[in-house]
Amino acid sequence: MGLLDNFEQRLERAVNGAFSKTFRSGVQPLEITSALRHELDVRSAVVSRERILAPNDFRVLLSPQDHQRMAAMGGALTDELTQLVKNHAAAQNYSFAGPVRIALVPDDELSVGILRIESSNVREDDVTWTAVVEVDGKRHTLPKGRTVIGRGSEADITVQDTGTSRKHFEILWDGTRAQATDLGSTNGSKLDGAPLSKAVIGSDSVIEIGRTRIVFRVLPVAASSNASENPLGDPRRNGPGRAGGAIR
Repeated sequence: MGLLDNFEQRLERAVNGAFSKTFRSGVQPLEITSALRHELDVRSAVVSRERILAPNDFRVLLSPQDHQRMAAMGGALTDELTQLVKNHAAAQNYSFAGPVRIALVPDDELSVGILRIESSNVREDDVTWTAVVEVDGKRHTLPKGRTVIGRGSEADITVQDTGTSRKHFEILWDGTRAQATDLGSTNGSKLDGAPLSKAVIGSDSVIEIGRTRIVFRVLPVAASSNASENPLGDPRRNGPGRAGGAIR
């Protein structure tokens, strides 16, 4: 059995199995993974005897109806797709110019069941980093400076949880590093299961306040693009250096 066959099996187990209950019509997750693999293969280029360069920035264009179903999965689907792209690249000895980034984008010109892939090479020095928090299935982009999270209307990010304080905790983000501080909340905060007073936090840190679970992440964003609050709805449209075709 070849590498491609092994890859198809991984796709079916890891992605189609995880999300098939959600997608009963229209584009299926396995179609997206197959299209991404095809895009990697046809857009890769030999740049030296020891290096094959593949695109690392992908836009998966979907009909509004298909995109709505995908968006219901939050960031879980794009995280899984990103890992599978990395796995396929490693199996084929491809290399990337920078971090892998995948955005699912609605396109009014596409019909249900049809998707299109656009890709480009984005150098690591063309990438900036943005901080986000995921709360109740929604992703919020954090500005540089102070962001207060709590149940009060005066908080920058409001949570619907009576077990939290009006201003429960804050995150300070300077564009490179982040720090979380409990603001004297009644019930306290936890960072990765341990009590939180003040601590530096890294990507994928989990902060718990009341019954609410908040995930902090640091994500790459192409410097030439505008960051979106939801990577499942990247507002960029066709631009130079993009390629790809519609797939039914």
